[in-house]
Amino acid sequence: MPGHPQLSIRRQCELLGLGRATWYYQPTEASTETLELMRQIDRQYTRTPFYGSRRMTVSLNGAGYAVNRKRVQRLMQLMGLEAVAPGPQTSRPHPQHTVYPYLLRDLVIDRPNQVWCTDVTYLPMPRGFMFLVAILDWYSRYVLVWMVSNTQDTAFCLDALEQAFSHGCPEIFNSDQGCQFTSDAFTSRLLAAGVQISMDGRGRVFDNIFIERLWRTVKYEYLYLADHRDGFELERGLRTYFGFYNTERPHQALGYRTPEHVHFEKWPTT
Repeated sequence: MPGHPQLSIRRQCELLGLGRATWYYQPTEASTETLELMRQIDRQYTRTPFYGSRRMTVSLNGAGYAVNRKRVQRLMQLMGLEAVAPGPQTSRPHPQHTVYPYLLRDLVIDRPNQVWCTDVTYLPMPRGFMFLVAILDWYSRYVLVWMVSNTQDTAFCLDALEQAFSHGCPEIFNSDQGCQFTSDAFTSRLLAAGVQISMDGRGRVFDNIFIERLWRTVKYEYLYLADHRDGFELERGLRTYFGFYNTERPHQALGYRTPEHVHFEKWPTT
């Protein structure tokens, strides 16, 4: 906020994981052509998350879109997409923020609230786009919290984290190295709650495999089939879908039980 008695705009941006230029940025409406390219990139990435900007450009050209790699790189950065093989300018942590090690390799995860994970994904809309953040329990695949926003800033991710804490507290919290999750505001909240912080390796989207699978499921089973006129309709539709996902949709990996069943069945009663 401007005029803060103790924190300059620069320091406020650092704490929230935002570039200083973001404070002064005035959004402009993307062209129809750009939005169509972003939709195609989103669909292709959902199918093949290992595609970097080179392969994505080849795929788009093959589908009849005359676009060069630099433009694809810019759009993928805007959408927050990073391939398995790291590319330039994607999911970049703030240079002054701490990046924590990945703690889940070879870890036996055998109970709810042992590990939570989070990520942000791009949501195409008829006249623009939104972003979705979710916090997922790794063991049960239960979606603890989800929220939508028209920006990828730290504030809405932090709001989701606060809501998730109303459900309990994990031992480990895993995320990618995006500036939202490496920000001082986000990591300080986790540390204050006594949570160990784990972060994916650079370019290793499968370090957070279950939330990547969640995005694919949400998009193919719901988002790509829906027609939302605005953010209000999107939010209502997602509320219905996540209710179905948690309480009705059986998961093969869970022995065809629902995430809700597995999550609360193994919760300690004391």
